[in-house]
Amino acid sequence: MTPRSDYRAHRLIPTRWMDNDAYGHVNNVVYYSWFDTVVNAWLIESGLLDIHHGNPIGLVVETGCKYHRSVAFPETVEAGIRIARLGNSSVRWEVGLFTAGHDGPAAEGHFIHVYVDRVTRRPTPLPDAWRQVLLPLVVAPGEPSL
Repeated sequence: MTPRSDYRAHRLIPTRWMDNDAYGHVNNVVYYSWFDTVVNAWLIESGLLDIHHGNPIGLVVETGCKYHRSVAFPETVEAGIRIARLGNSSVRWEVGLFTAGHDGPAAEGHFIHVYVDRVTRRPTPLPDAWRQVLLPLVVAPGEPSL
């Protein structure tokens, strides 16, 4: 498990009553929504993602999640993000979901964005300006990855 301190950026996400399922904990599909929320919010706030007109755009081509402990309403989740691989046209994002009183994550997830041209949907190299903004989130070589 990756500790909270190994993630480069963090965002608080309050759970909602509707996030709980019949078993009394947050349903697994909500975790994937949190992954999307934390990464895309960071991209927007960093000036990289313009959801209406920007180019390139990221398409998710792979995703996964390991669950370590349940989360339930009314907990607040602290989502940490980092980049495990910065490729020519792709990024492997890793997300840790933490709750108060625990250094270890409740869940760890990843997804891979392949960046494509908005019109052709063909892979396109990440612009140098994007790379400069993404670099601080990249995990150092030899650092454990999910």
